[in-house]
Formats: sequence, structure tokens, C-alpha cells
Amino acid sequence: METNLNQHEVIIKKASGETEAFDVGKLKTSLKNAGADGDAIAEIAADIESWVYSGATTAKIYARAYRMFKQRSTSGALLYKLKEALNSMGPSGYPFERFIAELFKMQGYEVKVGQIIEGASVSHEMDVIATKDKEQHLMECKFSHNQGKSVSIQVPLYVHSRVNDIVEKLQDEQRYKGMNFEAWIVTNGRFSPDSIEYSRLKKINLLGWDFPKNSGLKDLMERQRIFPITILTHLNKNEKQKLMAEGIVTCAQLMQQPGRLDQLGVSEDKQRSVTRELEEVARLKKNGGVESSV
Repeated sequence: METNLNQHEVIIKKASGETEAFDVGKLKTSLKNAGADGDAIAEIAADIESWVYSGATTAKIYARAYRMFKQRSTSGALLYKLKEALNSMGPSGYPFERFIAELFKMQGYEVKVGQIIEGASVSHEMDVIATKDKEQHLMECKFSHNQGKSVSIQVPLYVHSRVNDIVEKLQDEQRYKGMNFEAWIVTNGRFSPDSIEYSRLKKINLLGWDFPKNSGLKDLMERQRIFPITILTHLNKNEKQKLMAEGIVTCAQLMQQPGRLDQLGVSEDKQRSVTRELEEVARLKKNGGVESSV
């Protein structure tokens, strides 16, 4: 039986399977962070409060709020669906790796993807290598389709071992003299408590959707104003998959290479719609003003 929020506390279900009390304050904050004005926030929050019931999933709540927000603001709705867009970069992990490389490239790093590196004992494949000055990040990317599943302790255990083997080999080479090597694990999801604690002790950098606090992927994406092409609504899934297979993973890349749409056989009318949407994203980048997301 559906239970109205006004009667008593409503317990909702998160993607992880965990439950929590519905907090309209969180909903209002996510809408505000996506650029919604006071009237839109009040209207959407009131609708969700009157509709939400015990057992409702956060996905259903999000979808309902998104539909209402999109009717008011297309550009704001783009930001509101940022997490869904990132999680749609599969099924393979390659587009996510390319996206992480682009994210660090925007921060001034020289980046390489899918590199085989000789270690002291064996060869290793690193998903992303980001280098700036005397600093090199060796990154393992873990793309997950299951948002209820966290990166387990096994991942930092083997990453620590692999990076140590690589560093043991590289630190003796003249070109790497004085270089500071750092291990990273990057995921579109979250980390288990023991993986966080182990990584802290072993000095492994972790980057997840909302980890570390205020400096997670959602924060970096919005500060750098870099968005995956999966955020676009005028391209279908097949078209996005083809672009990502060719290494076009961000809206900025597609905007710089509009000819790719013609190569895909996208109609002129549709190309104009995609271009307008890309321009909206570009204006979001110029205007800034958003520092977090759902």
C-alpha cells in the first residue's frame, strides 16, 4: 500500500538495496545544484512529496523529478541527469577510460590510455596514465553497470601490487629521475569501507562518483564543465556507441568535430538539433555556477 509522506516517515530504496528515509531537502539541493530556480524547486518538491511512498526507489523519484524539470529547463535537466549519462557509457569500460583521460587532460595533464608498462617482474596494462611536471598518476578504471555494487578490497590490493612493481622498474630509469608516482582507482560508482581504509593506509588515490567528498567525479565534471556525449538527448544509443567506439566521448570533442555526425548518416534536421543541444552544453560551460549534482 502506498503511504503518503504527510502521514509518517517514508522509507525509500537506494540503488545499493539499502533503505533510508526520504529527505525532501536532498531533492531540493540536487535541483538547486542543477540550476533550478526557486519556483521550479518548490513545484517539483511539492509534487514528489505528495506522490512518494514507502518502497519507492530513488531511480523512480529521480525519473519523475527529471521529467518535470525538463519541461521547465532543458539545460538544467541535462545537468540533473549527469549520473545517468555517466553510467550509460558502457557496456565496455573503454569509453569510461577515455572520459577519465579527457577529464585529467582538461586539468593540464598529458594522458595516455591502455598502455602496457614493463614492471620489475611482469608487464602490466594501465588504463590511464596522466603526467604533469614530475607527477605521474597510474590509474585503474572500474566501470560498473550495477550501481548497488561497490569496488571491493580486492581491487586496491592488486593495484597496490601492480603499481609497486611498475615503480620498482621505472624509478631506476634516468628519464624518470625525481618523478613522483601515484596509484589511482577510478570508478563511476562507490568504494567499500575496507577498500577506502586500505587505500588510505597504502596512499592509493580513490576517485568515485561522490568520493572524496566535494572532489568526486560529479564535482570535477561540473567544475571542469566536461560532459559525456551520453548526456545528449537527440542522439540514440546506437549513434552514441559508434561515436564512443571512435574515441568521441565528450560533448566538447563532438562539437569540435561536427563532421562525425555526417559520417554516421545523421539527417540534417537531427544534426541541427544535436548542434543546438551541444551549444546549450557549451553555454553551461561558459556560465558555470554549478558545483555539485545528484
